[in-house]
Amino acid sequence: MDGVTDPSFRFVTAKHGRPDVILTEFVNIQSAIYAPELMLKDLTYAEVERPVVGQIYGKTPELFYKVAHIVGELGFDGLDINMGCPAKKVAAAGCGAALIREPDLAHAIVQAAQQGLQDWYNGQSLKELGIRPSAIAAFNAANRRRACVDTITDRRLLPLSIKTRIGYDRIVVKDWISTLLEERPTAITLHGRTLQQGYKGNADWDAIAQAAEIAKGSGTLLLGNGDLLDMPDVYRRVRESQVDGVLIGRATEGNPWLFAGKEQLKQALQGIGPVTPQPPVNLAERFNVMLEHSRHYENVVQNRCFVGMRKNLLWYCRGFAGAAELQWQMKRVNSAEEVEIALDNYIRSRSDTSKTVQTVPAIQ
Repeated sequence: MDGVTDPSFRFVTAKHGRPDVILTEFVNIQSAIYAPELMLKDLTYAEVERPVVGQIYGKTPELFYKVAHIVGELGFDGLDINMGCPAKKVAAAGCGAALIREPDLAHAIVQAAQQGLQDWYNGQSLKELGIRPSAIAAFNAANRRRACVDTITDRRLLPLSIKTRIGYDRIVVKDWISTLLEERPTAITLHGRTLQQGYKGNADWDAIAQAAEIAKGSGTLLLGNGDLLDMPDVYRRVRESQVDGVLIGRATEGNPWLFAGKEQLKQALQGIGPVTPQPPVNLAERFNVMLEHSRHYENVVQNRCFVGMRKNLLWYCRGFAGAAELQWQMKRVNSAEEVEIALDNYIRSRSDTSKTVQTVPAIQ
């Protein structure tokens, strides 16, 4: 979800969907140390997102040790190490899913991050760690903006999780998951494709089920990921694979309401009642959230350009009459104000052309 789960996407998803946990975009550990101002753009979060986990990637254990301190200092609820990204620029640098081929390095990375979390919990400061004063000031400023405090006074030992794949160019679940379990992470999220597959083909939930069996009784949660579309789909996959939970990514694009059925799902997994498909979201709600998302992006994320918001707007514009026409307009908007104008124009045009079209209340 690189380039997708920015602070605005997470804010809207948290507010309107309330997932059990949210992960940030992954952040390169190099930028966390050498360009903290850039890193903070991805690690900015709102209190409504809790529990929220800071996701990082890289290949240098010493930097993982330091960045674990920073994640703790920024008030996150957990630390996630990405060992699953298949992007060429990431894997070619020996990071992400490329670590599947480097089990010794993977061990060292997890151990360094765990030690960093432990030492931060025990009171080691960023100053003692050798982090430069300007970076510490940037982290303190981020805490002030979010929670009106400079530093976290109530330190707690944060859980560490790992996100990965079933293999590099072939399935190696047995060896790879066993390797990761040796470090006793709190959770492992397993995407059901190899690095070479990227996002092509179908996620292999049989391989995920094998991993769940390996992890059983280890004390580590095994979470499945890949091709999950809705809560009935999640129900089926959890029942079949016996995973402890799932992470959902692409199905949330333009659909922050996806998680609204999670409590019904949990009941159904306990044998209480059915899991029903997500009810359609009316256009008034959809348009209000589009505008809310746009305004938040403009105020929090935007870096001189609104273009990064457009993909979200296209995802919202699906599955209703005139959606293609509205998508065409959303490809060209440059501000939240232009989004509002386009939505108002759509409402008026649909009301004028057909009395049978569902009337849409004015957006807020």
